[in-house]
Parts: sequence; C-alpha cells; structure tokens
Amino acid sequence: MTFSGSASSSAQFPRDGLPEVAFLGRSNVGKSSLLNALAGVKGLARVSSDPGRTRLINFFRVLGAARPGGGGHGDMYLVDLPGYGYAKAPRQVREGWERLVTSYMDGRDPLQLCVFIVDARHEPSEGDHLLRTWLDHHGHPYVVAANKVDKMGRGEARRRERAIAEAIGSGARAVVPVSATRRTGVDELWNIIRAAAFDRQFEARE
Repeated sequence: MTFSGSASSSAQFPRDGLPEVAFLGRSNVGKSSLLNALAGVKGLARVSSDPGRTRLINFFRVLGAARPGGGGHGDMYLVDLPGYGYAKAPRQVREGWERLVTSYMDGRDPLQLCVFIVDARHEPSEGDHLLRTWLDHHGHPYVVAANKVDKMGRGEARRRERAIAEAIGSGARAVVPVSATRRTGVDELWNIIRAAAFDRQFEARE
C-alpha cells in the first residue's frame, strides 16, 4: 500500500474508477493505526497524539490486492476521512471538514464500503449515532470496527461487542472487534474489505 495523495476538494479525488473503502470515526479513535495495521507498513498513515489533525481526505492505493475466491488481483483505495467530535477545533474548521466529507460520500460511485470505527471501551457518542443514522439513510454499506479491544479483558471485550452491535450495528454488514496493536481482527476486517471492493456488482460497472 502506498500513499496516493490528499484532497481538500472533490476536484482532487481520484478519477481512475478503482474501488474505494472509506474509514470514518471520531477523532482519536485509532483510524490511522488501523490503516497502518491493514497495510502492514508502520507509519504509512500518520498517527498523531493531537486529535483532529487529519483535515484532508487521504487516499492510500493498495496494489495487487488478492480478489476473494482466487479471482486474481486488483488495485483499490483505502480512504482516510477526517474525524469528527473534536471540540477544540474552531467551528468554522469543523464545518469545513463536514462539507469535505459530505462532498466525498455523496454520490461517490467507486465507494464500496465504509469502515465505521468506534472505541470499544466506550458507549457510542452522539456523533457515532448521527453517523450511523446518516449511513443507513443514504444506503451506504458499512462494517463497524470496534477498536482498542486490547485494552480490555476477553469477557469485557465480548460484552462490549454485543453492546455496540445493539447500539449502532443493526444495519452493519458485521461488527468486528479489532486491535491495531495486537492485530486482533485485522485479517477478518481485511477479508471483508476485499470482498466488498471486488464484488461482482462493482465489476459489472467497470
């Protein structure tokens, strides 16, 4: 996986028609760390201790991803969207992020799946519920990645997975407990991503 570029407007989005999978979640939920774990490349997506640093849409191109079922290989993009819920950012800046994300999500034909990342340790935030409602309303397929399960014991992680599934996962294709640190669930999530990116419906549109 390689960094392809950043976009501050829709004019800068890729135009090659390759399938895209978008990563969404509140600030400091671990999007960059999870992207690095999926890529197997440390530091590819910048990890910051300062929430809200991602203000652009970042595109990472996956070269030669294996298609499910032995269907050969193909390229795709993983797309890192700005996080929400960072209260310290000025209102004008937050609104700019929201407009940018909406401009990407609205009618983006190559978008095949949204990876909706939440912190498994906490109840879903107001922003999480709003995002779930928005995804359901617009018919975007999504999977919920319950991140940071390494911070809990096994029993607590299972309990939190069930609670998250009930709270925001009813419309999701799956709820996957993940840990970028220990790589828990990373292979399962990657298989879901590849299946969505290279499904027959998308290939028929190529």
